[in-house]
Amino acid sequence: MCGIVGYIGPRNAAEVVIKGLKKLEYRGYDSFGIAVSSDQISILKKGGRIQESFFNLNELNSGLVIGHTRWATHGIPNDTNAHPHSDCSNNIALVHNGIIENFLSLREDLLIRGHIFKSDTDTEVIVHLIEEFYNGDLLYAVRDVIPLLQGSFAILVIAKGEKRIIAARYKSPLVLGIGDGEVIAGSDVTPILDYTPDVIFLEDGDLVSIRAEGVVIENSHVIIERLVTCVDWSREDARKGGFDHFMQKEIFEQASVFSQAIRSVDYEALKTILSGVKEITVVGCGTSYHAGMIFRYLTEEFARIPVRVEFASEFKYSPPPLHGLLIALTQSGETADTLAAVEIAKNYECTTLAITNVLGSSITRVAKNTLFMRAGPEVSVAATKSFIAELAVLFCITDCLSEGELRTQSLDSAHKAIEDALLIDIDPAVDLLKNAGTVFFVGRGWYYPVSLEGALKLKEISYIHAESYAAGEMKHGPFALLSEETPVVAICVEGPTYSVMISNIKEVKARRAPVIAIGNKGDTDLCAVADVVVTIPDTPRVIQILTITVILQLLAYRTAVALGRDIDRPRNLAKSVTVE
Repeated sequence: MCGIVGYIGPRNAAEVVIKGLKKLEYRGYDSFGIAVSSDQISILKKGGRIQESFFNLNELNSGLVIGHTRWATHGIPNDTNAHPHSDCSNNIALVHNGIIENFLSLREDLLIRGHIFKSDTDTEVIVHLIEEFYNGDLLYAVRDVIPLLQGSFAILVIAKGEKRIIAARYKSPLVLGIGDGEVIAGSDVTPILDYTPDVIFLEDGDLVSIRAEGVVIENSHVIIERLVTCVDWSREDARKGGFDHFMQKEIFEQASVFSQAIRSVDYEALKTILSGVKEITVVGCGTSYHAGMIFRYLTEEFARIPVRVEFASEFKYSPPPLHGLLIALTQSGETADTLAAVEIAKNYECTTLAITNVLGSSITRVAKNTLFMRAGPEVSVAATKSFIAELAVLFCITDCLSEGELRTQSLDSAHKAIEDALLIDIDPAVDLLKNAGTVFFVGRGWYYPVSLEGALKLKEISYIHAESYAAGEMKHGPFALLSEETPVVAICVEGPTYSVMISNIKEVKARRAPVIAIGNKGDTDLCAVADVVVTIPDTPRVIQILTITVILQLLAYRTAVALGRDIDRPRNLAKSVTVE
């Protein structure tokens, strides 16, 4: 997690870096800080969300600054544990994204040698190690320290008297923006696009000397050239565009995002990747895991190919027998557990296919094949449009495997159904949910993983305890928790599971729990058993996965707004989970 930004050039570097950190708060926001290089290294940092008033930009007149916004892993969020960290003499400052796994042994050795630590972080060992190797050339010192580190890191380092930034990357993302007489470094491209569209995505093992006039990149002591990529995201893509929150904006972008993702898939290339596939393993975390579960239901039904869906976080420690194709789902392309799962699959000689939203992310270099969601930047921590884009790509895979079966479900016109779903009245459902302490979500078949995603969204941003069950499992324990104070959101639409879902809802009502049902227009039987019915547009069944998902996203969003929650940056969470 965490976000880092560095700038060197003619502008007020502190202003550039602080502005960039604000755009990276989705990666962490429990503390922040900058290190300013002028006649000396000055560090300003503080616990809590970024407060621009904390900085006097008129006094921070420097063209060289590094900064950090934190998601705590080692040490509680406070002023002391905030980055940047400095060496004993305060002549070297460093910001870090990642985890140093061997920091305890390194710290013990450094303490024995007389180093004084100010924080409880793993990061601080790096800057003290650099201090030991520093003899006037920061690049040489960082180069000597990197082999001592175990774990993951993207670091930016500055030293008193040196007009440059040293950057290094290993298993954590780092991007360089190349401007006219200026360079900006960031954890992703969002802090960079205000200044230049030309970026370099660094790769594992890259060590970089960054000066205003350009960069020199080395890997394994060899000077190399990295491709400069022009990123075509507009500045406005990462702004709210008149919506109250980024999450709201991103929910309303989903119709066009789905349509764009469908159109962007190259079916001929996809057929080559999928040729001869007899079984599939999908790995993902959180929302991506739910997308994988939906893919499993559809692929096994339409293509008759067995699909296993695994938590990437468990995969490393108990990998199942692997054959055929492994699909890795990671919106950021930097999810540590998912990257590790791909490496394991390669050891089993599996074909690997990554589905991600980020060009140049780590997963694109680890997996043999990559499909991009092309959802554009997603700022809100809670995934919405990236989930819909992920489903779009997975639908295309199922369609290809089933020789066009899903195309008969009108995928090409699904965007219109999403637009219709955005206009549905959910006020009665929000009124019922906003005072609840616990909410259950239930569904069957395809709609069970949709209900899982609905529960995740509600708990993420409203902080209401929400759980999801396959509806038939409620009677095997969870019924004990039902009461008049525990609403149940039930997905009950026409299809194979309809009649049994009606029975399940009646069982819930017999325990006096209020029911919000999502169903089809004109369903009088459903209206007779539910307290609130939210009706979806009349579409083919596969498209209902999308419309119901949108309704559940809006339900979570509107409930969180009613409760006054921090919608885009829910507590304790970060957008990109780059540590295990």
